[in-house]
Amino acid sequence: MKNARFIRTETAEGRLKGEQENEVCVFRGIPYAAPPVGSRRWQPPKPVQPWQEERDATQWGNASWQNREYCSAIGGGDPGSLSEDCLYLNVWSPDLTPQSPLPVMVWFHGGGFSLGSGGLPPYFGLPLAARGVVVVTINYRLGHLGFFAHPALDKEYRAGEYVNNFGLLDQIAALQWVQRNISAFGGDRDNVTIFGESAGARSVLTLFASPLTEGLFHKGIAQSAYTLGDMPREKALKNGVALAAHFTLKDATAQQLRALPAEAFYQLDGVMGSGPVAIAGDRVLPVPMLDVFSAARQHKLPLMIGSNSDEASVLGYFGIDPAKVIAGIRKTQRIGLRLRMIRLLYSGITDDSELGRQVARDMTFTTMGHLAALAQCRRGAPVWRYYFDYVSENAREIYPHGTAHGNEIPYTMDTLTSLSAQSGEPPFSDADRAFAQKVSEYWLHFARDASASSVMLAGEVVWPVWQPAQDEVMRFGEQGRGLIRLEKRFMRRRTQLFRLLISRMVRLEG
Repeated sequence: MKNARFIRTETAEGRLKGEQENEVCVFRGIPYAAPPVGSRRWQPPKPVQPWQEERDATQWGNASWQNREYCSAIGGGDPGSLSEDCLYLNVWSPDLTPQSPLPVMVWFHGGGFSLGSGGLPPYFGLPLAARGVVVVTINYRLGHLGFFAHPALDKEYRAGEYVNNFGLLDQIAALQWVQRNISAFGGDRDNVTIFGESAGARSVLTLFASPLTEGLFHKGIAQSAYTLGDMPREKALKNGVALAAHFTLKDATAQQLRALPAEAFYQLDGVMGSGPVAIAGDRVLPVPMLDVFSAARQHKLPLMIGSNSDEASVLGYFGIDPAKVIAGIRKTQRIGLRLRMIRLLYSGITDDSELGRQVARDMTFTTMGHLAALAQCRRGAPVWRYYFDYVSENAREIYPHGTAHGNEIPYTMDTLTSLSAQSGEPPFSDADRAFAQKVSEYWLHFARDASASSVMLAGEVVWPVWQPAQDEVMRFGEQGRGLIRLEKRFMRRRTQLFRLLISRMVRLEG
């Protein structure tokens, strides 16, 4: 970067050279684990080899293999260089040596566990860091490289110790890196917030449910997590056998599987993979995430959770046809749940496609917030729920249904300015930027202040901890317009009904 001021810090693995941008210290492409290549493919991440010379940390690290065009179109931008050697993270810090350690926010990108990178423009950590936190974004293994099962790989583990969620183990390794090294960037290892959107939000909830994450983080924010069930390990094993057969490896050995070209996997039909969910039944996730929360056995930590008004914008990626959702509900007649019950909850909507759009949104996304909130209350841990319904002033004709899946990110991360120069959409207005400041302030308050004893978050409107009786949800926007207010009994009857329907209606099939 022209006129950049280089800065340096010392980590447990070696010395790093970063640069200063607008008074924020930025370090890119830091390896947090050894490259998972060769014999390390489909292995838990191994420690990175320390380096002796100063390492340049001014360039993004590789992202995992993925469909570049698809990521550019719907995943937030061009993911940059692609490689199986992809275990890198980035750090933004306002001060490497603050008077007291700063809160840390670790971002997990979305993309259905098959797309994305921690270096995409919507995730730039500079705006939040400039307001007093240390921001970390990571790359992790995606698709079949990150989530895979095969009988040949099982032979490398003792019974009951199998690993299939390598991408989640990468996230855990990044959090272990934070515990080792974040003090070198001015961060507080005892105040770490994990946050993410879509598959990143599923990652947050899954790490809340994993037995391997105790003490690695202290609270979480889940933006647009979905209720799709995790894939059973037995089905993942069958998919792995089918994948090997696709490469004419009927009785594949682990060595043969690891010899396959890394770039060949992302081009395969998604039915051979785990989809936008983790694999349940391995050492990382012994029990499905939804089951853990339903039993209130998640880690007892503060949580913020919410979703958007037009989450249906992404349902096609999940293979869900909104009109088919209504057709599926008609089939529930045999258990006494009739379509007219749904129509009563969505009065005035007669078109199956529009009705299905809203039902699918609420069943797949809105209800996840309700389920998690109930679980948090049963666990004795604070939770805050939100609903995002703001659309930028110059794009309201483009998004007539409300806030599309992922469109809240530049508001929660305050990255509208960095997006303006790269987005092909209409420019953001001063009102949009002002709204982003207000919204992101709640995220910052959560990172700074939320604890097991918290009863509210500060902000333009005081945000109380969610309780079942009041059922108060914070609305960020209403019908696309900018306002912030609390709403009681938010979609209460809908979410109560959909809690019963989820296990029958939400499938990875369309």
